[in-house]
Amino acid sequence: MDELVLLQHRELEVAVRVWHPDAPRTLIAWHGLSRHGGDFEFLARLLGPSWRLIAPDTPGRGLSSWSLFPAYDYIYAHYTRIAIAVLDHFELTSVPWLGTSMGGLLGLLLAADPSHGHRVAALILNDVGPTVETKGLQRLANHFISTQRFTTLKALESEIRDHYQSFGITSEAVWQRLLLGSARRLPDGSWSHHFDPRIAEQFVHDTPRDLWAAWKALHCPLMTIRGMQTDILSRQTLSTMRHHQPGTRILEVPECGHAPMLDRSSQSAPIAAFLDTRQVRERCVPSTAGDTWWQRLRRTSRRH
Repeated sequence: MDELVLLQHRELEVAVRVWHPDAPRTLIAWHGLSRHGGDFEFLARLLGPSWRLIAPDTPGRGLSSWSLFPAYDYIYAHYTRIAIAVLDHFELTSVPWLGTSMGGLLGLLLAADPSHGHRVAALILNDVGPTVETKGLQRLANHFISTQRFTTLKALESEIRDHYQSFGITSEAVWQRLLLGSARRLPDGSWSHHFDPRIAEQFVHDTPRDLWAAWKALHCPLMTIRGMQTDILSRQTLSTMRHHQPGTRILEVPECGHAPMLDRSSQSAPIAAFLDTRQVRERCVPSTAGDTWWQRLRRTSRRH
């Protein structure tokens, strides 16, 4: 990352990773259930210096605080409040949102929100939809009840390669970066994952919701990415999504499951093309955060 911003949200510190902080256009990127914002480093570099990519670490992951009250903090309602706090901090009125898995569902809920939906200028869902396959959910849940302590870094690396093989990673450099961003040394010198094991309690405390109603209510440009071997987003769900939102762009990624890492040009180029469409550009409102008083005055004068 090029910049780290630390936000205080109630008793929690939220770490926000930023690439190309001075770029003219902004993209919010939100990670999956047990990951963190660092996963978007490759996408940020591929999109290039014209895009400021803002990727928060959800509490309980990466560099953000762990919660003392998982039942209240590790749920979508609280994640939504954090997302709004991030948008407020960066003074983002209307900005594209790319979300992987959990981050995609969070973006979907925010985009359908009556009070804040207008702030999502466009929505890109990375391998997730209004229906999440039960088999895939069970696989993710099993990850949290498996061994979380490893005597050596090599043992942790082996587990990471096994669990994240569905990401479709082929580059050793990407694997090494994933390991470095996933490892946490414990007080006794052993190793574990970068996340709070209690984030799994989200499966217990979060309440069901009709995500199809949220999907049907959307009015922003839409794109869905699907790993062709995924066990989370079925072809039937994808077809139904397009039925209710016919303008949805679809990108299917071969030799990949849940979820595409977005670490190569064959995945980033379609994203860039979608973000560059007139429909997306017209809905985006540039942030004024960091502008001088003279830049704000000039922008205001051009509007009148």
